[in-house]
Amino acid sequence: MTALAPVLEEFFTERLIRQLQASPQTITAYRDCFRLLLAFARDSTGKQPSALSIDDIDATLVTAFLTYLETDRGNSIRTRNARLAAIRSLFTYAALREPGHAALIARVLAIPPKRYDKALITWLTGEQVQALLEVPDRGTRTGRRDHALILTAAEAGLRVSELTALTCDDVHLGRGPYLRCHGKGRKERITPVSKTTAAILRDQITELGSDPASPLFPGPRGRPLTRSAVEHLLTRHAGRVPDLKTKTISPHVLRHTAAMRLLRGGADLSVIALWLGHESTETTRIYLHADMTLKEQALARTTPPGTPPGRYKPPDALLAFLENL
Repeated sequence: MTALAPVLEEFFTERLIRQLQASPQTITAYRDCFRLLLAFARDSTGKQPSALSIDDIDATLVTAFLTYLETDRGNSIRTRNARLAAIRSLFTYAALREPGHAALIARVLAIPPKRYDKALITWLTGEQVQALLEVPDRGTRTGRRDHALILTAAEAGLRVSELTALTCDDVHLGRGPYLRCHGKGRKERITPVSKTTAAILRDQITELGSDPASPLFPGPRGRPLTRSAVEHLLTRHAGRVPDLKTKTISPHVLRHTAAMRLLRGGADLSVIALWLGHESTETTRIYLHADMTLKEQALARTTPPGTPPGRYKPPDALLAFLENL
């Protein structure tokens, strides 16, 4: 094998797993990145992955690979930048192992991430959440599971990986019911749930049986639901709600919904950050930017005396038509 193969193997076994103790999610993301990169390099150079050298993975090839991700695979700029971060992590490690390739490694490390527009977040109103909750057929086991999952996601604001990893033992239904989850960055946190949600989860656990280690939201074979399975069931149920047919409803939309409910309920940003498991309140500020109600309240407090409060409304239906063109 060439120098690339042992460096890549040690990067995973020594650097990520042994030294950094990276999470399974990080290992999987990095693995998928290099599987794609090696397949692209094989098609570009005609060499099998085990025969590739570090010289073959130069800045030109890496740049072409990043373009391939966006154009051929249709990946977003966020995904493109995440793949680049994995590649840069490998080459930073390779710089210590293979100093003879320092110039080539420096050129790869100099490839910058791409800037992208940050769109406003999407969330559901209370009426939309209630309509979505009414779609699953609670007369079936799958429907009861989907109803409990949607309710938990919209109230607790868990990431989809945290949601699917929940076990029956993670649900505490005594006084002050809460969920315990292992979140991003190996941080464990607890999230309170309402009495209504606790009652639904109690029924869900009773139906699943007595094994505390069993998944709280299992698939057909008793294994935890996958990310794609959760996205599929949300899309299927949302398609039956007239107000949601044209919207993309993902698990992260339900996470945003929980955050916006807390914000509009008067919760401080630091509390919301703790609730969601954010590293800092800077990440949580996206909800301030998205909430038009808070901005209108601020505008009302600064309205000059004698000015009618609220937004401007055209006095005539024809003017309203022209304003909306």
